[in-house]
Amino acid sequence: MRDKRVSVSGNLMRDMIRNINDAVGKNPEREDELRKNPVEPAWICPRNYEYEIIERDNFRMEYLRPTKIFTTRVILQLHGGGYIGPLKNIYRTYAVHYSKISYGADVLSVDYRLAPEHPYPAALEDAVSSYKWLMEEKNYSPSQIVIAGDSAGGGLTLALCLYLKDHNMPLPAGLILMSPWTDLTCSGESYTENREVDPVFGNSGENMIFHSTYIGENDPKNPYISPAYGDLTGFPPMLIQVGSYEILESDSKIIAEHAKKAHVKHRLSIYEGMFHEFQMALNLMPESKEAWKEMKEFMVKIFGIDREVAGYMVRSVGGAGDKKASKSKTGSNLLNRSKLCWKAWKRYFRKNKLEIVD
Repeated sequence: MRDKRVSVSGNLMRDMIRNINDAVGKNPEREDELRKNPVEPAWICPRNYEYEIIERDNFRMEYLRPTKIFTTRVILQLHGGGYIGPLKNIYRTYAVHYSKISYGADVLSVDYRLAPEHPYPAALEDAVSSYKWLMEEKNYSPSQIVIAGDSAGGGLTLALCLYLKDHNMPLPAGLILMSPWTDLTCSGESYTENREVDPVFGNSGENMIFHSTYIGENDPKNPYISPAYGDLTGFPPMLIQVGSYEILESDSKIIAEHAKKAHVKHRLSIYEGMFHEFQMALNLMPESKEAWKEMKEFMVKIFGIDREVAGYMVRSVGGAGDKKASKSKTGSNLLNRSKLCWKAWKRYFRKNKLEIVD
């Protein structure tokens, strides 16, 4: 359990969501309308990143890469949305954050097929195809791949690893699971205990959690649908984050219990008073900032990142250091250029009140 004190901004955010969330996750007709016609502004790729849409036979992927560096690291992002919601701008923002906290890793986000038009196993098939693409087309080593998933994407992340293990395929280096939806039977104790306090899915049984179209005609206890019923033996290390006010809290706890029994390295972080997908607040709340900091530390450990060396690399993404170095008369001297780049970035980070990682 995290610190039991909840920040003022965290309480305000949770209450605001409770007050305005009568349409999100609680009205099936409105859900379907928003799913089919998401209204969002065009997403603008940040400076010093390049963004590529990759069309596959049945789905598409979005590939985000820093333009100045190549680290050999990559994050495979499986987005949330109850298996009915598409890849949206918040997940593109997630991709940028994943790249930054992993010191310049590439990020592949999968816009997998959705229910009800494409129930199980469509999303899993697309996730498997994406993972193979990283290894076979881009030559990433599994030891340099971390899979990150939130909500339904967290469950899909676990289902993907179960599939890989069952088919004798190499597993990734680590997993990041944000409020993973792992039990589509909705039988965990938090589905009743947190029903009154969950501001997103609580106080109603008429939502995509309790009426999942992803299951189709299949058994909801199928581990590829509900990884809570799967065997996690041999899984890579995993970071699990969940809010204590979520009806999905028990979905995270059961995965942590299975991981413990299977002797899988894992960390379960329960953020007191937090709601589903509170990480979307990014830097707006202490709790979400702490969650992203925790993910960063996980990435450093899993990838074995040398902060001092990688720090130079990731700072070149920002551009300011590069301009300083290119103007230097000592441009032919790699050591001097690195020193100039580092000094320029220190000034930049201090000016903008950003963290400097030594």
